[in-house]
Amino acid sequence: MDTTYSRRSVLRTGAILGGAAALPFGFTGQAFAARDRLTVRVVRDIQNLDPANRVSFIEGNVIRAVCQRLISFKPGTFEWEPDAAKTITQVSPTLIEFELKPGQMFHGGYGELTAEDVKFSFERFRQPGPDGKPHQYAKDWEALDRVEVTGTHTGRIHLKTPAPAIWLVTLPDGSGALVSKKAFEALGDKVKNTLIGSGPYTFAEWQPNQRIVLKANPDWKGPKMAFNEIVLRPVQDPKTAELAYRSGELDFTVIEPTGAKDMARVANTKVISQDSINFVWIGINVEKPPFDNPKVREAIRKAIDVDQVILAAYNGAVGRAKALVAPGLLGHWADAPVHKRDVAGAKALLAEAGHGGGFKAKLTLLNRPAYQTAGVVVQALLAEVGIDLQLEVLDGGSFWSAGNGDAGKNLDLSIQRFGGKADPAFQTQWFVSEQVGVWNWQRWKNPEFDRLYAAAASTIDSNERARLYIEMQKLMDQSAAYIWLTHEVNVFASRSWLKPAILPNGDDLQFDKFTDA
Repeated sequence: MDTTYSRRSVLRTGAILGGAAALPFGFTGQAFAARDRLTVRVVRDIQNLDPANRVSFIEGNVIRAVCQRLISFKPGTFEWEPDAAKTITQVSPTLIEFELKPGQMFHGGYGELTAEDVKFSFERFRQPGPDGKPHQYAKDWEALDRVEVTGTHTGRIHLKTPAPAIWLVTLPDGSGALVSKKAFEALGDKVKNTLIGSGPYTFAEWQPNQRIVLKANPDWKGPKMAFNEIVLRPVQDPKTAELAYRSGELDFTVIEPTGAKDMARVANTKVISQDSINFVWIGINVEKPPFDNPKVREAIRKAIDVDQVILAAYNGAVGRAKALVAPGLLGHWADAPVHKRDVAGAKALLAEAGHGGGFKAKLTLLNRPAYQTAGVVVQALLAEVGIDLQLEVLDGGSFWSAGNGDAGKNLDLSIQRFGGKADPAFQTQWFVSEQVGVWNWQRWKNPEFDRLYAAAASTIDSNERARLYIEMQKLMDQSAAYIWLTHEVNVFASRSWLKPAILPNGDDLQFDKFTDA
């Protein structure tokens, strides 16, 4: 095993908030006395369980509990270990050999996991979807040439170019999920809401906007699961989730950083806080006048006091982000500039751009309390330089489609939040030119950024990769299309008897590794 590649993770981003926030759940705190069942809040309902087209970490967390991968992350870390693979070896920069453990069975009577299923699971990312478009996570397998089956349980993964990120973004995460070829062919479009895996939990029940139930796989040959049943409850509103936790309806939930002190006072509760590698920013649509003028974008950046925005929105519980890649990750730009507020400078730039009299603009944001507070502060700050900013507050479904396709051309400014992974290849992929109309809501196209992205993805030398990612972030900074706010802090309320497994980005939960403390 080449340990050079043994650290990395991924998950889309975008924390998509939608689904039901309603109670009651139908369970009481007493129902969990035997601790045979664990109830966890999810911030929205599932939308698509096809690993190649999952929407975000919500689906990814379910997929990883139900489907094996060749390798998986150790509890709470970005270090990996073999999962379905008995052995896996990087033979050369473009060749990986694997051998599966024998006797690993798919749920629902779909037979044994074989190398043919590995081939099907990975190569389908390279094929267009039913609509003729690439799958949502096609880039995770962009370097794949083919999977060669050499035996029932053995095969080779051939890459077109070296792909160091594959060990942390792809193989141990949702895009590395091993699915049954036979089940996919039988289920057709039903794979969106029917998940067949060979992992420690089965996808047992889904009541839309009410609950998702995972049950321990009776045929699982690995370590016994701590909980026979894990119930996932979609609760969008943070306050509703806190009430549900206090009343015993939930055993584990993400909470707002501002609520940590109050939740710590709840009996039999521990509050878990960890620095995040996610990223929240204000994006500016560079195609739409007057924002197509870089002087206008720079004026907006000068007019916004980021420290003031995050202090109000997060009550001082988070630090400030200076660039895309968070501290501690490969490619972190430690010397990134900290842009200070300069009202006079902002007004001067607007005058030079022919907008000395100001103009009207719109800030589109998700209906989360922190983002709404941030929006109000930004609105007041821009008013001081003559920009009349209107706030467009949307629910999850409406917000996350606002930048897609031609609809994205109508955006002015937006507050966005994407989830991070252990390798900067994941964070940077959403800002390449081909993502315009998909996740690149700034509609910023830079050929040099695209070139650097491709070069970094196939570079093995870590120092050179870091340099390339820093150069990419410099280009983003020069565009003035990105005003970075925070990398966040992840805060959770957990029963004191529970030992959760949370990957370092905070979004990715390892349900199969949750244990009774």
